[in-house]
Amino acid sequence: MAAPAGGITLRSDPAALRPGFRPDTQRTVTLNFDDNALLPMLYGEHDRHLARIEQRLGVRIASRGGRVTVSGGTDGTGLAESVLRALWQRLQKGEPTGMADVEAALRMADGPQEDPRLPLADMPAIRTRKGAIAPRSRTQAAYMDSLQRQEMVFGVGPAGTGKTYLAVAQGVALLMANRVDRIILSRPAVEAGERLGFLPGDMKEKVDPYLRPLYDALHDMMPADQVARRIVSGEIEIAPLAFMRGRTLAHAYAILDEAQNTTPAQMKMFLTRMGEGSRMVVTGDPTQVDLPPGQKSGLVEALSILDGVEGIGITRFAEADVVRHPLVGRIVSAYGRAEAAGTVSSGHSSPVRGRTRE
Repeated sequence: MAAPAGGITLRSDPAALRPGFRPDTQRTVTLNFDDNALLPMLYGEHDRHLARIEQRLGVRIASRGGRVTVSGGTDGTGLAESVLRALWQRLQKGEPTGMADVEAALRMADGPQEDPRLPLADMPAIRTRKGAIAPRSRTQAAYMDSLQRQEMVFGVGPAGTGKTYLAVAQGVALLMANRVDRIILSRPAVEAGERLGFLPGDMKEKVDPYLRPLYDALHDMMPADQVARRIVSGEIEIAPLAFMRGRTLAHAYAILDEAQNTTPAQMKMFLTRMGEGSRMVVTGDPTQVDLPPGQKSGLVEALSILDGVEGIGITRFAEADVVRHPLVGRIVSAYGRAEAAGTVSSGHSSPVRGRTRE
């Protein structure tokens, strides 16, 4: 297809436009961006950012210098305008903008907007020494808002939705601001006992593999030497859940990750460790329980018992909130459909676990 003079190729096929597109309700929006140095980052290499917006929203985009024209249905052009303005604001703040950020802006613009506290242009951010971390979905924005407001927060949902990553980021931000004295990161070691005994090394070396995602998130927020120094000083503690028994955690920020693999007794034990000036975050996926058959998950029980309790926030992520590679979201959706149809078991780990924004 021929490109307009000085512009980009129009890539949208009317037959592949987003649901709800109606040719008889077309409109055109023209945007002007006044900093030529930022335009390559806004458009992307070979205009790939604009192409993705076209594909996702069913619009046509043409550019000439800093002038961008968006044509299509009323809804699509409005969303495309919001996405382009949001990306431009990031660039003006000196924040990098890649395809992941384009996907995030699309997800934010095209998601439900019932919460009046979370307009697209004024989303919360977690600031660490390595830069600001912004939400990549509206559920992430609500979760970050809850992390800032509530003393105890549950983040539950599929892998890849940012539950643990954002919880660690908030803890690092509070530690850097001297609002807590230490961060405590914990996970249940599901195979604790006989199987761990066959692993080489001392107890720390035996349980470290279970805690590796927490180390990885920390190193995304802080320089490696600072992480090591704070671990030695006790400002950051990473330990299996069994080490929490009998303690009172005062002026601390405590995260219990993979909480679906706690028993009801372990969950109650952890939650009652909370002391003065402390905050707690519990993350997990109730569909990924690795406990022995017949053993009830402490996370599932806690969500039922504590729902509606004052001072406790519960954020539920869905498949649409997966912020890894777009294919991961489609994989999670496919497994969800298979589980709903009863063709696969929902009680075992799926192949989409990993470190990035778990």
